[in-house]
Amino acid sequence: MPKTSPITFTDAINDALFLSMKKDKNMICYGLGITDPKNIFGTTKNLLKKFGDQRVFDVPCSENALTGISIGAALSGVRSVVTHQRLDFFLLAMDQLVNAAAKWYYMFGSQISVPITIRLIIGKGWGQGPTHSQNLQAWFNHIPGIKVVMPSSPEDAKGLLIASIFDPNPVIFLEHRWLHNTKSVVKKKYYELDLGKAKILKKGKDITILSISYLNIEAVKAAKFLLLEYKIDAEVIDIRTIKPMDWKMIFNSIKKTGRLLVLDTASITGSISSDIIAKVVSERSIFLKSPPARMAMPDIPEPTSYGLAKEFFLSDANIVNFVLKILKVKIRNSLNKKMSRIRNYDQPYANFTGPF
Repeated sequence: MPKTSPITFTDAINDALFLSMKKDKNMICYGLGITDPKNIFGTTKNLLKKFGDQRVFDVPCSENALTGISIGAALSGVRSVVTHQRLDFFLLAMDQLVNAAAKWYYMFGSQISVPITIRLIIGKGWGQGPTHSQNLQAWFNHIPGIKVVMPSSPEDAKGLLIASIFDPNPVIFLEHRWLHNTKSVVKKKYYELDLGKAKILKKGKDITILSISYLNIEAVKAAKFLLLEYKIDAEVIDIRTIKPMDWKMIFNSIKKTGRLLVLDTASITGSISSDIIAKVVSERSIFLKSPPARMAMPDIPEPTSYGLAKEFFLSDANIVNFVLKILKVKIRNSLNKKMSRIRNYDQPYANFTGPF
């Protein structure tokens, strides 16, 4: 049996980068802040020391240029991991992604690949505000020619990042900063997880809850509460990769439960949750016992103010209330009091100290 140990999401990312660079002697890893003292929240620590400044290096603050460099390197046979400390910053490089990286494989008859992995940090809370907290996975999902990955556990982060790095074409790898300090048991050895495969976090028979990224933590808490307090057995599925998506697992779960709730970290209009429900209704409506539902962010920028933000984000309490509504179960007066004790509006847990 392979040796295992509990490590943080941060260390899982770091280990994936180390093992990938060890496997591919030409691979490069760079981005703004890669080699600074904080090492992108600790995810790139010691890489410079282990692989040298020809393969691990910081860059000037020019998102479009540094992304273009990765495309040129890829076309020359050098795979790379490019890191932007916020998804919001990467928007300056959308032209490189959409009109270059995502198109080469198709335009040249599958003869040219562009092996780039672009790490983008997403997140919320602690006053991140409108321009440091955006979840734009639906935007990336709309672009033919790229894959979009959103892990929610250290185990998945390591295996999915390695798989992304060795995929022959561009992958957007989205990391929620509230996940970086979470821990789970992770194999120490090199391993890849298939892109396009979802994961059942909790089996159930009464309703299917589909979720991505940090919201999986809230979904699992809500599902446990529903089972304990209401005897409602929810099935929670971590989508993991939104492109490609594991429709087989999704459809099989809905066939079993007959009900669907989709959770999304992004604004609700044009979201991944919208796309999932559209496909389910058009192709598997025969299985549904009630209309499918979705929960996502409102169509306004994320507020900086704590007073406003505490009513903005989804929580386990919101999910519980919504599931009870779908199943037409009367909400007990004590519910909100019980849930409020474990709900954190602006941080994932009471002693959270970053990354910011």
